Amino acid sequence: MLIKLKKMAAYFSLGEWLLWIISVAAIIISFAVFDGRGYLTLAASLLGVTSLIFNAKGNPVGQALMIVFSIVYAVISYGQRYYGEMITYLGMTAPMSLFALVSWLKNPYKGNRAQVEINTIGAKEWGFATLLTAAVTAAFYFILEAFNTANIVPSTISVATSFIAVYLTFRRSPYFALGYAANDIVLVVLWSLASAADPSCISVVVCFAAFLVNDCYTFISWRKILKVQSAAREVAPEGGSPHSPR
Repeated sequence: MLIKLKKMAAYFSLGEWLLWIISVAAIIISFAVFDGRGYLTLAASLLGVTSLIFNAKGNPVGQALMIVFSIVYAVISYGQRYYGEMITYLGMTAPMSLFALVSWLKNPYKGNRAQVEINTIGAKEWGFATLLTAAVTAAFYFILEAFNTANIVPSTISVATSFIAVYLTFRRSPYFALGYAANDIVLVVLWSLASAADPSCISVVVCFAAFLVNDCYTFISWRKILKVQSAAREVAPEGGSPHSPR
């Protein structure tokens, strides 16, 4: 057990541990000050921020935790009449995170299931992803309108940022983290609006602010990992061939 704990401690860098600890501390303090009752919100926040630190390492555990977070967050959103968030996370983010988990597990880097092989996508696929995101967002707008969703404009924007984020996660692109960072900004605005009527929602605002910092770090981390993986492919052993992303 002690050996496993030492391996876990060494798995994350000092900076990553500090990022996680500060994020957790900010979430717990904001919960204690502004909420103190919604333990489901606290649990979701801690799940989410923990999933992000694993995502930063390209570890599929992050996607498994994101599935659980999506379900819990959907329940919280329902309570605030943020039906867009509920539908998005329950009907899109959760299942797409499952697909992403399968994709990450099927594409380990050099057989190491603790790190996914990072992929790069071309201009044609970026065009396809953009058109698909626009179509999904347009469809969701009418669905949200039918449900009389509160703050429908930011809720619709959240659908767009969430979809492009989960699509890029499934495709193992470093830019998935920027998609989630954009979504975090939208959610900070969305829950700030909710906190005007319910101060307990301030703890959710702090949660997504912490997510924003973590997602920005994830993008930086994945760019560094991609450079290492690309360099390794270029210097493949004699007689071997570089393993190209799928």
